[in-house]
Amino acid sequence: MAPSGLPHALCVELARTAVADGAEHWSPEAALARAVHHRRTLLSPVVNATGVLLHTNLGRAPLALDHPARAINIELDLATGERGSRQRAVGGVLASLCGAEAAMVVNNNAAAVLLVLAALARDRQVLVSRGESVEIGGGFRVPEVMEQSGARLVDVGTTNRTRLADYSKALGRKGADVALVLKVHPSNYRIEGFVEGTSVEQLAALAVPVVADIGSGLVDASCPWLGGPPPAWLAGEPAARQTLAAGAALVTFSGDKLLGGPQAGIIAGRADLVAVCSAHPLARALRPGAHVLLALQRVALAHLDRSAARTVPFWQMVVAPLDELRARGDAVVRAAGVGDLVPSEAVPGAGSAPGTVIPSLAVRVPGDRLAALRAFDPPIVARTRDGATMLDLRTIHPSDDEHVAACLRACVS
Repeated sequence: MAPSGLPHALCVELARTAVADGAEHWSPEAALARAVHHRRTLLSPVVNATGVLLHTNLGRAPLALDHPARAINIELDLATGERGSRQRAVGGVLASLCGAEAAMVVNNNAAAVLLVLAALARDRQVLVSRGESVEIGGGFRVPEVMEQSGARLVDVGTTNRTRLADYSKALGRKGADVALVLKVHPSNYRIEGFVEGTSVEQLAALAVPVVADIGSGLVDASCPWLGGPPPAWLAGEPAARQTLAAGAALVTFSGDKLLGGPQAGIIAGRADLVAVCSAHPLARALRPGAHVLLALQRVALAHLDRSAARTVPFWQMVVAPLDELRARGDAVVRAAGVGDLVPSEAVPGAGSAPGTVIPSLAVRVPGDRLAALRAFDPPIVARTRDGATMLDLRTIHPSDDEHVAACLRACVS
């Protein structure tokens, strides 16, 4: 390994690129600087001090993926010794968690929506409220996903008001061939004022299945794993268990948002519909690997045994009391010899519970120190406000407090 931390072969390639670029002042020092710069473009752990709990640019829910370097019975039935389904084990746990007949896993929620539409509605119509024909992060647009799936989008209602009668009218049109109704959680925005929507319970009275893309992955609105009432900022956030109980045939949601697991998309609901999705050719192309499934299984089991608030990092951040954050912040300020502790507002992030905040505390340091903090190893990603750098303690793991203090001391001095 070279001094830059890169393999020799990569360093040689970088040197050749520099020569081809016509570097005028080539030197061993310049070569090392170029290699170090390249190393910092690679994936690596960072300290999230932004106050965004599920930061899409930082991997959303933090989660350890470690497990022994052993084979896993991902497609082996241990009882019979025959080949089994990679969906059975984790799908069964997720179904129990959501109160569903069955569940399956793909590589993200966009894939879950795509698979459901392709498997259940190809060459047929899907009704979507105009107010829910949305674009979310990364250019994910419902109409474009619909087009790629082979389903035909039918807009109903208006942007701000869609009634049950609008869906019924579309179903009753001459020549209508409606496969399902898709209800989409707006995720990262809200429409307020003169608005009206149609609930899943109302839509369930229609003659076609209702598929609810709840997006954020709250599995139970009562949050039984917290041992108390759910956080106020979750009020109104759709949850898988309650959405299915209201009559949805299927729900789709992310595994790496409010569930707190690895990147994954989950389809849960009626067993016959999940089976059709599982048998579709796209299911193989969209399936996750053993590491993701094992990590997702651990997170789902933690929710079922109600230990998630203690063992799932996302929920550990959520439940951290302000007194604990204050004690940590005071210690960081003392050790750094700079800054002060101020009230802050963390946000769930990743389009979850849009417009809501979570009370928090942050270490405030005068000036813009963002670039200097990113230069440390591991880098610290923070934010600025009113000419000062803010490091929100709710998203900083306690084990990183000493590193944060040392870096603040170094970059200010």
